[in-house]
Amino acid sequence: MAIVGVILFTVFNTNLFPMLRSGDIDSIIASFKGNVVSQLTFSLVIMIIQNSFTLIPLILVITLNYTLFGFVNGFIWSWVTSIIAAAIMFVGSRYYFQNWVVKKTDTRLLAKMEDNGLIFVFQARIFPFVPTSLINILGGVSSIKFKDFIIGTITGNFIFFFLLSLIPAGFMSGKMNDLILIIITLVLLAFVLLYRYKNKQKRKREVG
Repeated sequence: MAIVGVILFTVFNTNLFPMLRSGDIDSIIASFKGNVVSQLTFSLVIMIIQNSFTLIPLILVITLNYTLFGFVNGFIWSWVTSIIAAAIMFVGSRYYFQNWVVKKTDTRLLAKMEDNGLIFVFQARIFPFVPTSLINILGGVSSIKFKDFIIGTITGNFIFFFLLSLIPAGFMSGKMNDLILIIITLVLLAFVLLYRYKNKQKRKREVG
């Protein structure tokens, strides 16, 4: 049902989708005429599409949200919608399209995800060597628990989306405030905790 809704929304907003793909953010914003509900709905649908088929560069979606809602709100909304979109694709792949998807899945990537679970999802989110849509599909058809998939997505996307949000925010121009510094500190702390967790898990496997 969610995918049907996405398709219908896209069909009835044929001008907005090409605008986004071409990077015409200003025209998209003008078309909303300040309607916040329309802005939130469109950005949610676009994130679902991005997590389903990767038709739109993620940086464009994040730039749109930054332009519409500002740095903090745009980052949070991008992060929240990415979690919703990932959950939808996970559930869809596991319970509705699994037989069809398994035939087209890279068995090596699937094995890696099942062996490493949460850590694989987390690493795939912060180091985008695998398309977003493929991570969601692999998660759905694998034996990984939904809880592990979501935790990996929540933590990984928080870090990666924050870093991407710095691009439209003009991070390289040196315009930083205390909030950004605090978030950077939290990001670095997350990396340290992940490193310690991986070492702990590795030692357990060696002992076992």
